[in-house]
Formats: sequence, C-alpha cells, structure tokens
Amino acid sequence: MARIVMKFGGTSMAGIERIRNVAARVKREVDAGNQVAVVVSAMAGETDRLVGFCREASSLYDAKEYDVVVSAGEQITSGLLAIALQAAGCKARSWLGWQLPINTSDAHGSARIGEIDTAALDASLADGVVAVIPGFQGVADGQRVTTLGRGGSDTSAVAMAAAMKADRCDIYTDVDGVYTTDPRIVPRARKLSKVTYEEMLELASVGAKVLQTRSVGLAMKENVRVRVLSSFEDGDTNDGHRGTLIVGEEEIDDMERQLITGIAHDKNEAKITLTQVSDRPGSVAAIFAPLAEAGINVDMIVQNVAHSTGSTDVTFTVPSADLARSLDVLDKAKDAIGYATIVHDTRVAKVSVVGVGMRSHAGVASTMFTTLGERGINIQAIATSEIKVSVLIEEDYTELAVRVLHTAYGLDAEDAA
Repeated sequence: MARIVMKFGGTSMAGIERIRNVAARVKREVDAGNQVAVVVSAMAGETDRLVGFCREASSLYDAKEYDVVVSAGEQITSGLLAIALQAAGCKARSWLGWQLPINTSDAHGSARIGEIDTAALDASLADGVVAVIPGFQGVADGQRVTTLGRGGSDTSAVAMAAAMKADRCDIYTDVDGVYTTDPRIVPRARKLSKVTYEEMLELASVGAKVLQTRSVGLAMKENVRVRVLSSFEDGDTNDGHRGTLIVGEEEIDDMERQLITGIAHDKNEAKITLTQVSDRPGSVAAIFAPLAEAGINVDMIVQNVAHSTGSTDVTFTVPSADLARSLDVLDKAKDAIGYATIVHDTRVAKVSVVGVGMRSHAGVASTMFTTLGERGINIQAIATSEIKVSVLIEEDYTELAVRVLHTAYGLDAEDAA
C-alpha cells in the first residue's frame, strides 16, 4: 500500500463532468489499496473572476479580505469532489486549510507554508477516507485564511506530500509531462521520462509553465518524488512510461543523462538601460538597492566598460509586470544614482538552455552563441548558472531561436511527425 498525494489543476476541475472524471481516477488509486489525499485548484478562470471582484470593489483592497475572497474557488471544488467521490462509493471528506491546519506566514496574497499538522488527517487516511484539500490556502496565527500566490496549489500538494511522508506526489495538468521544449513551437520536442529537481527548478524559473517554481524548490528540499501527468489520459501511473518524474540526480543513470535537458523561453521580460551612470564605488548598489526594497526581482545585468569618460551604461531586466514600478523607483532615486536617461524595451524575450550535463562539458555556451549568430539573432544580454545559459534577444526571433537551438543540441525526436 502506498500513500499518494494527487493534485488536479483548474482545467481538470472545470465543471461537474470533469470533477466526476477526477473522482473516477482517484477511486482507481483507492481500489488499488492506496491511501490518497487530493489537492485541488479552483475551476479554470474562477480565481481570475474573484480577483476581478476585489479590484472592482476597491483598487486599495485589504489583503486579508482579498484572501478570504480568492480562496473560495478551491473551497468549492474540494467540496464538490468530496461529494463526487462519495457518489462513486468512496469514503471522502474535505479539509480546509484551517482544519488541518496548514500554518503559514501572515504575508497575505503570498504566504509561505510553515508547518502542517497531519495528526487528524493521518487517522482519517488510516480509516480509508480520501482527504480532499483545497490548494492555494492556509491559515496565519490560527485565525485568518491566507493564500500562497498564483499557482500555489502545486506548492500545497508538495507540502502535503512532505508532511504526510507520501510515497509520491502526482501533479495532474493539461500536459502529459515535461518536454525538451514547448511542443507547440517544436513538434519534434521529446517528452522526458525523468528530470532532476535542479533542472526543473531552472526550467520553471526561466519560463517553463509546467510547475510553479516554489513547488519544485520545496520538492528538492524535502526530497519529494513528483510526477507530472495529464488528467486527460487514462492508464496506470505505475507503468514507468506515463508522465515525467522529478527526482534527485542520483535516480538518473548515465545512460539517461543528456548534455542539455531542455530549452525554455519567457516573453514576460522588460529591459531597462540607465545611461551615463557615474563610474564610482557604490553606484551600482544605488541602482539595485531601491529595486530590492520595492520587492522587484532583477535578472540579467550588463555593465559596459568605462574608459576615459568616467561613466558607464548599466542594462538589466525585470519582469514586464514590474516595469512601471521599476521606472518609478529609479526616477525617485535618480539623484542618488546619478544617471542621464532611462531607456526601456518590452519587445524582448529570454531564451535559456538547461542541463546538468553542463557541469562536465565545455562548449555549451559557444554552441548557443554560434547557432544564434548564424541565424542573425543578436544577443542583448547573458546570464548563466552552473546548469543554465540564458540570453536576451528581440522578441520576434523567439520561436526561431528555440527551434534552431533544439536542433543544435540534438534534442529533436527521430520519430516525430
């Protein structure tokens, strides 16, 4: 008997018929003798609808009341799934975040999970009752409901799996696994049977939409085995072929290891350039300290070499959603920074190659730069880590860059149409 956490996203829960399909899938695991906890998202589009109500009520809404409103979507689907499971002949009940409880920080709208008390849940599971848990929500100080931020149900599922000491955490989505790149751009993209935590964390952070970044980081920290599956395909989840396993590097043998695991892209980037920044100690800190205080994440950074002019240009990227705030922060800090002008551009995209094989192989970056150069794609900025190389390019070249890099690194499937 295994202990399993199953997480279903918004498209899987979009309507009663799909909820019945989820119930049937859960029942198969129960009939196989497994203890099952299910984490559910709100119905597709429901959270956006609730957020819209908050903004319509007041542009300066109370974050605590915002959490009360937007957490309602998951509460509805958890109750509906429990009803559907009972109708299918399963013992089931819903557990809201405060009932377990799932204790979080009090950062409403972006709370972080602290600990989960599973004593009552363990007793219920031992009695053969399926636990249905709303994702995305918790409770702060035992009093106020909190939410974990958009996509937080993935984090809820991984956290539950860690707290319950589950054998695995199955994340059911509208895709059937993790691919070498977006198959809508590259039809010859291959589905991966296994990906390391580190690779998935990098892929998620640079644009892959399969899993939320926080959920992957938590899975790596707690060593939770995660499987990404499609909720629209039937089959045995134990057959070793369906979906993609997210596991530790030690579970991937040398025969399965690739130099490059995948290529991701992200068009939600904005480039900012400060011209004629004074070339003196502390000038760069004067740029990025106020951005950090405003909670704005900076990614790629390029500083031109200052020669005899005594000034330099500094270029960096921020999420496009944070562009307006970034410009406002930098304008207010203009005297402290000492720059001439600000230039910004939203017509850019970040393309990244990711793979643990980079640690032991030279020439990965060279292949990337040469391949893009041969296609006339100019590189505007570069960022690297131990297992990732990212470049900033003009947005119009995004899909071409992804396709040619996918081929250059030998990732194309031989039998694809």
